[in-house]
Amino acid sequence: MPTLLLLLGDQLDINHPALQQLDKANDHILMAELVEEASYVPHNKLKIALIFSAMRHFASKLKEQGFCVHYYDYLQTKDRWPDFSALLHHQLRQQHYKALWLIEPGEHRLQHQFNTWQQSLPLPVREFASHNFIFSRQQMLSWFSSHKQPRMEHYYQWARQQTGLLMSNRRPEGGKYNFDKQNRKPWAQELDIPPSHSTPLTSITQQVVDLIEREFPQNPGVLQHFNFAVTREQALSALKDFIRTKLDQFGDYQDALADNQPHLFHSILSPYINIGLLSPMEVCQGVEQAYKQGQIPLNAAEGFIRQVLGWREYVRGLYWYKGAEYADLNHFNARQPLPQWFWHGKVQMRCLQQAIDQSLHQAYAHHIQRLMVIGNFSLLAGLDVKAICEWYLAVYIDAFEWVELPNTLGMALYADGGFLASKPYAASGNYLNKMGNHCQFCPYSPKLSTGPKACPYNALYWHFIDMHQQAFSKNPRMSLMVSQWQKKTAIEQTVIREWAEKLLANLENL
Repeated sequence: MPTLLLLLGDQLDINHPALQQLDKANDHILMAELVEEASYVPHNKLKIALIFSAMRHFASKLKEQGFCVHYYDYLQTKDRWPDFSALLHHQLRQQHYKALWLIEPGEHRLQHQFNTWQQSLPLPVREFASHNFIFSRQQMLSWFSSHKQPRMEHYYQWARQQTGLLMSNRRPEGGKYNFDKQNRKPWAQELDIPPSHSTPLTSITQQVVDLIEREFPQNPGVLQHFNFAVTREQALSALKDFIRTKLDQFGDYQDALADNQPHLFHSILSPYINIGLLSPMEVCQGVEQAYKQGQIPLNAAEGFIRQVLGWREYVRGLYWYKGAEYADLNHFNARQPLPQWFWHGKVQMRCLQQAIDQSLHQAYAHHIQRLMVIGNFSLLAGLDVKAICEWYLAVYIDAFEWVELPNTLGMALYADGGFLASKPYAASGNYLNKMGNHCQFCPYSPKLSTGPKACPYNALYWHFIDMHQQAFSKNPRMSLMVSQWQKKTAIEQTVIREWAEKLLANLENL
């Protein structure tokens, strides 16, 4: 009897040991486009299209290599087998299998399903470790468990030592691990931005795009923007293009904001890493090699590797370490409903309009837009934590819960009370004005704190400091801002409070 391997849409790694161990002459692979996976949040059309097209291309590649693949497209499964359990039981009725093989899923909801199958199915179930990460889940759980305060910087130093990336004679290149201070240049108007890598649509992708347009008409996303890689070869081409054309400037300007420039010097490789078309280690090694060959400066290589080896691995470890209950945390008891413009992008604040519009239409925003524009506003306005997390999970092409939840709930919203971040990432309009040029095109002024022309970030920032000043006064990274607030006169404080409350009551009209 054959073995059945179930492959998910984010497990498209042709080199995974589970595939290598299958007997092509006898064993089977099961893949499917399922209603539940496409609909548990209103996923961006571009995200659904990427995953469905990549899955179809991957299945075709497997068949070319001689594997027996049972592939169910969306229209086949839509009305009969909406989720994995229904489809799996259908497949088990079609054929007697000696074992079911699974690859470790990325999210708690799927891990719960897998655990249920291991207990209920009448055949042995084997679960392989995921290969989408540099460190195994168990390695990360062990690291978190052994640290009283498991900060990312401590993890990152350990990870560099374990992998040898950017290390020389057991010492970090350049004499230190982190060059973040060399990653903060504001936008410079004269910069020439190379075009982002673009992949022409294949016939398979065009069929998927047509399907998504018909089946998900109300979801966010503009499919005319679809130019993503859908095969490993295309993803490797995107990696090479980024290293060749953009990486040298990435280190300096990774935190910059620029009006009508959504990509800047960012790689847009995270979707391909997250679904398995690229391995995180090969991406880091490609960047390291470019540094060693003198093609890019150290702050660019280190800044990029810190995002992949550092943040990506760290937040995945935190997600599993904290468990499913992490999603219920809400340190500041933030309950304010999301303004409707989160779903249509029609807001006057220029930085928010740009970040949200491209998030909805292109399924992408870079990390400063996600953290310091959208996340910062959500934090200051006290927007509902669960609703914001669902929005981030829905709109971004690279969003899976393991990466979205810690970054949104922990980093952007401080809803875990400081487990991930040592301070809330709160900022006034001054920071946004310093890092980019959005304010030049905005009806609000970052120099004003109150009144109809004032940047809403300013009053909301001081209102946030005021609301939590007792707790923040004990935080060494926040106490200075508390003292600045307390130095304001009683009249100044009252005017700011009243204006902030007016803003909060009229978020729809910003």
